[in-house]
Order: sequence, then C-alpha cells, then structure tokens
Amino acid sequence: MNIRLILFLVFLLVPLVEIYLLIEVGGLIGAIPTVFLVVFTAVLGALLIRHQGLTTMLRAREQMNRGSIPAMPMLEGAALLVSGAFLLTPGFMTDSIGFVLLVPSLRRWLIIRLLGSAIRPVVKPDVPPGQSPGRSERHTIEGEYTRDDD
Repeated sequence: MNIRLILFLVFLLVPLVEIYLLIEVGGLIGAIPTVFLVVFTAVLGALLIRHQGLTTMLRAREQMNRGSIPAMPMLEGAALLVSGAFLLTPGFMTDSIGFVLLVPSLRRWLIIRLLGSAIRPVVKPDVPPGQSPGRSERHTIEGEYTRDDD
C-alpha cells in the first residue's frame, strides 16, 4: 500500500476517532470531568515518561560502560519518545497507545515484534577481562630482534 495513502488515512481517522471518543465520554461524565481527565492523563504521562526515560538512559550508559552496544535501550528510548507524543496528544485512544508503550515488557515485545528477527540475543563466551572474543587462542611471544639489511 502507498505510504502517502496510509499517512492520509491515519491523519484523517485518528482525529475523527478521538473527537468521537471525547464526545461520548463527555456525554457520559460531563464536559469538565472529561477535560480534567485529558489534562490529567497528559500530566501523568509526562511524569511517567520522565522517570522511564531516565531509567532507560541509565541502562544505556551502563551497557556502554561494559563495552556493549545499547541497542535495546536506544530503541526503547525511541518508543518512549513516541509514547510521549501520544500521551501529550489530547484524546483517549492516543493515551491508551501511549500508556501501553510505557509498560516495559510490552514495549520490548513490540520492538522485537516490529523488527522481527533483526534483533537476536548475542551469547558471549566467557572471556577474561581485557581480551576480546575470538582472540582467546592467540598468544603473544615476547622477544627482541635485530634487522640485518647490510
């Protein structure tokens, strides 16, 4: 399917669904409680995003300090960015998606699911500190040499 058509449908249907849900909820609980609920979810989402973003950043820093690439924390950071955008967008459907992305296990599952088999866990053999995997069988022989060109 054409990406332009998909984006057009998303930007057309999402606001329509959000308006419908806001009208329905407003009819059930009233206008002022509905506005309060929308503002409350945005504030709560911002606080949760801040906390989880800091946690994810610390995990990424820890992995970098160990010498590994923080692929999953970086992808989780991107998912948290998307979650924050959804939570700050007024509406109940986007808030639901944003809160789903705030659950760490669901977030990781969705990332792995979206990327398919591109992310595989790497099993590292037990290698002494300071040596890299694959070089464990090489030995360095120390000695002196002289060059006799003449």
